[in-house]
Amino acid sequence: MKIYKNFIRAIAVVTAISSITACSNFLDEEDESNFTSDTYFTTAAHAQSAVNGAYEPLISITNSGFGGGTWMMLEFATGLANTSLGQATNIYLVKDLINNSDNGYGSSFWTGYYLGISRANLAIEKIPEINMDEALKKKYLAEAKFFRAYYYFGLVRMFGNIPIITNSVDLGSEQLYPEQSSPEAVYDLIVSDLTEAESAGLAWRDLSGRVSLGAVKTLLADVYLTMAGYPLQKTENYALAAAKAKEVIDSDVFAIFDTYDELHDPATKNTGEYIFMTQFAAGIQDGNWQPGILPYNLGISAYSAQTGGIFSTNEFVASYEVGDKRAEEKQFYFNSYTLDADRNTSVNLGAPYIFKHFDIAAQEGSAQSDLNWCLYRYADVLLMYAEAANEAESGPSTEAYDAVNEIRQRAELLDLTGLSQAAFRDAVQIERIHELSFENKTWYDMVRWRKAYNPETNVLEDFVGHNFSYLPNKALTARELLFPIPTSEMQNNPNLVQNTGY
Repeated sequence: MKIYKNFIRAIAVVTAISSITACSNFLDEEDESNFTSDTYFTTAAHAQSAVNGAYEPLISITNSGFGGGTWMMLEFATGLANTSLGQATNIYLVKDLINNSDNGYGSSFWTGYYLGISRANLAIEKIPEINMDEALKKKYLAEAKFFRAYYYFGLVRMFGNIPIITNSVDLGSEQLYPEQSSPEAVYDLIVSDLTEAESAGLAWRDLSGRVSLGAVKTLLADVYLTMAGYPLQKTENYALAAAKAKEVIDSDVFAIFDTYDELHDPATKNTGEYIFMTQFAAGIQDGNWQPGILPYNLGISAYSAQTGGIFSTNEFVASYEVGDKRAEEKQFYFNSYTLDADRNTSVNLGAPYIFKHFDIAAQEGSAQSDLNWCLYRYADVLLMYAEAANEAESGPSTEAYDAVNEIRQRAELLDLTGLSQAAFRDAVQIERIHELSFENKTWYDMVRWRKAYNPETNVLEDFVGHNFSYLPNKALTARELLFPIPTSEMQNNPNLVQNTGY
């Protein structure tokens, strides 16, 4: 726990790395009392500091308040989320299919992820020059390459044709106004970085929350699975995705939790089912999405801000199979809760709010969450494997059934059996939507499948032409397969071309 707390402190502190590149050309005169990017990187501690900077952009994505939260963009784009926030313009731009390039959520993703890339680039560029233990050097470089791959993976799926920047940039750099690259070129870089990170000698799990071999292989399985779908349709990658997910399964390091309560228990962070998480610690860097998942000012929480930022549509929770434990009260969702002023009195919330992200101790007492935000968990790997193996092997194998049925058994549902390839495909895809709901997975799945989920019919429909349940007279179009490049980026870089429809 001490190592974990120290890691959070290292990330929470504003490091010198952020300002090195920005300030290195500010004055021509040398000031020997100041660090520059050319003089800073001399010790192993500097290498660690550089890599720590690449973790930090994960934190801001989960910030939630009366303006909503950046992470919510990917949930409202599914049509399965609702809100009580009237003033959060960014939510309604996405939710009501009227999005534009002024959306602050898209801008936050773009700038935050490119900030992470810039920090990873700086680490990759400078760490090889440092005289330090070679094994530790390889570890830090693997972490940096993981993050460069992770951030590019998010950006290419959200924005399509994006600039590839692989060097540190200052005001004199040729890459100051980069041109866009094809998604295929971006994926080539992602795969190259992750393949190199795989061979760096990382441990399968890191209890402090740093990048592990399990995280690298899980991300690579996700990348291969995405490349097999739209827009690249490299179907040969289904076999690669299945093989990489199977490596994680066969490691015997990870296992799904016995109960859903463990998914939002701070005591389980970085253990069990969890493969990679954004790290938070109460009193140092609190889990900062808690106000966003609370009903608007119903007084159920110790938090002063209770925003009603995001909750599930009724239709989505009703779409779970009869008897599915995940849809029971206070499993994945909750419809009532006790009042902060009187824990013996409950209030009806009026909608199904998200319990899988709910920190009970913080909500009922400290108002400082010690809960981590999950980026990858083992249930995701099992479902990746089931989906990819079904496609690679022209139908479900015993092992593919075992993977998806492990998820269903925890939900107290009957095992899948005797399905055709097409029927198994549909079943696994719907299982992903139900199991990984509100974890920033579903919209990415919709785009690579070119399918959207109709919770009222329990059917996957063509993405283009699909109607959200609350928006029956306006359908998804091809433009919603990407988000718009932010206005500020279009104005600052004359080489960018906006996505079609925006």
